[in-house]
Order: sequence, then structure tokens, then C-alpha cells
Amino acid sequence: MKKFICTLLLFFTTANFSFAGISILGELAQERSLQLGEKYEGTINLKNTGQTPCQVNVYQTDYRFDADGTNIYGEPGSSARSNAGWLSVSPGRLTILPDQIATVYYTVQIPERKELASINPDISATENLDLTGTYWSMVMIEPMPEELSPENIQDRTGKIQMGIKTKIRYGIQIVTNIGDSGTRRMEFRDKKLIKQDGKTILQMDIENTGQRWLFPSVWVEIYAEGGKAMGRFDGDKKRIYPGCSVRQKIELTDIPAGQYQALVVADNGDDYVFGARYNFEIK
Repeated sequence: MKKFICTLLLFFTTANFSFAGISILGELAQERSLQLGEKYEGTINLKNTGQTPCQVNVYQTDYRFDADGTNIYGEPGSSARSNAGWLSVSPGRLTILPDQIATVYYTVQIPERKELASINPDISATENLDLTGTYWSMVMIEPMPEELSPENIQDRTGKIQMGIKTKIRYGIQIVTNIGDSGTRRMEFRDKKLIKQDGKTILQMDIENTGQRWLFPSVWVEIYAEGGKAMGRFDGDKKRIYPGCSVRQKIELTDIPAGQYQALVVADNGDDYVFGARYNFEIK
């Protein structure tokens, strides 16, 4: 009898999603603002909603993403703006009984200015060692899949059977801001009209070119020739870390053919509002 087992790996960043009996309670992005040398503690609460005990592995990665859909989960501390080296996470493995809640604890210790060179040996003595803006990384929560029993991967004829192990993980983003420091800048890139499923869509990529994370509400106001307002059309609200980018797709299907001007607005919900104007034609 031959046996073949396939492992399916899934990754979730959606709050309160439950799979394999494990649910993350609370937000999947935890943000704090501190000064150099300060420390804070946080918790990640997990609930076993299944019927059997579940083992969970806990570990760290870095994280970055781009508008083309690329997501990179690098080694802890490999990114220039990683705070993984500031984090202590405990425990690294735990067993959660059915209908019980368990807690993962973490501590973030912001280094003093004089400690930065020893933490990052790539920084030379002549460089500015001050921390500015936003730093982040991931704490991964990975429930261990149950082992497949022999009766689940064979049939009566002894033919090759396939068993599937579903291996999932949740990513909790730990975000540290250094006070209110860091420049806030963004650029609108690769703007174009596309047709998708019979709809007219304004597609654009937004890159965070500053030092501080942004979480803007994005919309576009359309004006016809002569300045007639055609309406406001909303995009999605997406978190953008420094050096990362996201893709916005805003539907303009109800706009008739003609020449138009678009005012794109990205409102960060604070004193920072970004905008751009573009001329385009709907055919």
C-alpha cells in the first residue's frame, strides 16, 4: 500500500477568524507609540473553539508587502524597519484545552540610542543612530494539525490514497512608533483605467515613501469638462508601512463616456491629507 500526504499551508490576517479550533481574540495589528529606552508589554489571546486539545507554535517573522500582491515573511530582524529584535515572546509553544483561552505574552524594549550600533552591526559609527518613525514585525500563531490515521489514507483495494494536512497560521502585526516622529509621505503610481468583469475601474498603486505608517481613507472625485461634479467614489482603507505599497481599485462604471478630471484624495485621519489630479478619458 502506498500513501501520499499533502500539506496545505494557509495564512490569515483577518481578526476573529477561527480555523482548526483556534480563534484569535482581538485585533491582528497592535500599535503603540513610545520614546527611546521605553518598554511596554502586550498580550495575544487565543481560544480553542474545537472539541480536542490543540498544540500551538508561536514564533516571529518580519513582514513587508507590495501592490502587486507580494508578501514577504523574512527572518526576524532582516528588514531595515524591523522591531523583531526588540520583542521577547513567551511561550514558544502551548497546549489549549477545548473551550479554553490561553495568552501569549510579549515585551517590546525600545533601545537607547547608544545601544543601536550593537543591535545592528551594519550601522557605522558615523551614521545617525536615532530611531525615527514606525517599526514593525509579526508574531506568528500556528496551530499544529492533527496526525492522519492509517484508515484515513487507504481504501480496501490498497490503491494510492491522498490525505491532506491543513496547516494554517495567523499573523499578528506588532507596530512600534517612536513618539510622533517620522515623515509622512506617499506617492501615487501606475494610474490607469481598466476593464474588469464588465466594469470600468480606476486602478492605482499607492506607496508609502515616508518613515511613518499610514492608514488612509481613499476616494476619487470626478469632474466633467466645465467643472461639473460627477460624484465621489470610495476605495478601500488599507494600512501602508514605510517602503510598502498597496493597490486601489475604484469602480467608475456609472460614469458615461467622455473626458474627465479626477481628484484623488488620501486622508490619513490626522493632519496629513494627500492628493493628486489626473485627466483621463472613458471610451
